[in-house]
Amino acid sequence: MSVSDSAAGDPGQPAAAQQPMEERVNNRSQRPTSDAFKAFMASKWAPADASLPARDDVADHAERRRRAISDRFPGERLIIPAGPPKVRSNDTDYRFRPHSAFAHLTGLGLDHEPDAVLILEPVDEGTGDGGGHHSATLYFRPLAGRDSEQFYADARSGEFWVGARPTLAEIEARLGIATAHLDGLEVAVTKGVGAVQIGGISIRLVRKVDENIDALVDTARYNTAQDPDALDLSALDALDDQLAEALSELRLLKDEWEVEQMRESVAATVAGFEEIVRALPRAVTHRRGERVVESAFFAKAREEGNDLGYETIAAAGNNATVLHWIRNNGAVREGELLLVDAGVESESLYTADITRTVPVNGTYSEIQRRIYQAVLDAADAAFAAAKPGVKFRHVHTAAMEVLAARLEEWGILPVSAAEALSETGQQHRRWMPHGTSHHLGLDVHDCAQARRELYLDGELAPGMVFTIEPGLYFKAEDLAIPEEYRGIGVRIEDDVLMTAEGPVNLSAALPRTPSDVEAWMASLR
Repeated sequence: MSVSDSAAGDPGQPAAAQQPMEERVNNRSQRPTSDAFKAFMASKWAPADASLPARDDVADHAERRRRAISDRFPGERLIIPAGPPKVRSNDTDYRFRPHSAFAHLTGLGLDHEPDAVLILEPVDEGTGDGGGHHSATLYFRPLAGRDSEQFYADARSGEFWVGARPTLAEIEARLGIATAHLDGLEVAVTKGVGAVQIGGISIRLVRKVDENIDALVDTARYNTAQDPDALDLSALDALDDQLAEALSELRLLKDEWEVEQMRESVAATVAGFEEIVRALPRAVTHRRGERVVESAFFAKAREEGNDLGYETIAAAGNNATVLHWIRNNGAVREGELLLVDAGVESESLYTADITRTVPVNGTYSEIQRRIYQAVLDAADAAFAAAKPGVKFRHVHTAAMEVLAARLEEWGILPVSAAEALSETGQQHRRWMPHGTSHHLGLDVHDCAQARRELYLDGELAPGMVFTIEPGLYFKAEDLAIPEEYRGIGVRIEDDVLMTAEGPVNLSAALPRTPSDVEAWMASLR
């Protein structure tokens, strides 16, 4: 019976009984189901290219990363999902992006592997590709043959709908990881699970990435427990948390391949900022000029990279005092400042994160320049403080000392700068409430699950990539400041690579000083 026939149905039956709810999303489909159609669809296609690709440049680096995480957890099964597609509306999905830990350990980016899972299986010493502790297998759903119904009927994974997917052999050749069909995943996850003291295997899982994998692991743990009712769920959660922590800390130091990806992301982001300046004349004439700014950058992100690294902040006037302004629906007016915080995510999924605050008309006013220069001086102080061996938190301290001094000099601080900088003061943070730096990489706020002693209290080391981004935010409704300061927000953010010789500003191609910003804007307009 066809869908349309079923809809007519037995008038005595309730509608829900005639057609399951989950099937109704396909009601618009009018795909033929005849045997003649199926046979014709499976015929007369050019043969697929059977040649195998070369090994990816990232493969050796990803193998070293797997070996490092393997060394942390010998004898335990480690499960790292890519995650499923995420539904935007009914049967349409967002563009797929794998979980960052999965991308880091495999080297896969873009949208090749929805639902994929990387399993590091414990092995005897001296075998496997995980440094002797684990062998790696990547489970995913490969390209369906053109003689299958999936080829034209599966809107999520059929080549007719979403384009070609790599074969198991292609991924294995590119990445040097053993591959297996996703159909074998359940056995791979659950086999041998049980109490370690009687020969079972302990599992660690990157949780909250794929609900189906979470349920599979939880069920395996429950079914193999000697006393399920006494199962210590908090202890199991701790196992998984420790894996997430270790994977996050593994990204604190970038290898040379990652640094090159960061350079590419920064270069594309710089090009995006140039497009913003070119779009300013049109932005000024549009009732939602911030959207004009946002879309100019987004176009470059899609042209040169994979996507945005995060939602662009395009904040004009008083909106620039809202730290995470992403509505971007305001006007862009002559005489005001425009703060743009944006980053391009490369095809390898590494993102830049840069902020510039520019005068809409191309020239800073006296008060705008004063505030901008204070923020720039704070950023320069942070750069000067950033050296190998210095604690990460001290970069923030150096920037705050400059800003507190300027606020005192302008008569804005209700106390002295020294008192404000004390632990019992902090009044200056009213106008600079966020941190000055965060790690950067596969995530815009990378390494977020790392322990405090390795992040905020950790020492700067060659290979770290982080931001320096002080700001001052004087809201229009802030009665604690002189009227001339109100409605002005300034942030300057650069992406920094720490080397043995000191910090390297990866985003130095974008002008930073007021005069250089004005000259740069004039050259583009």
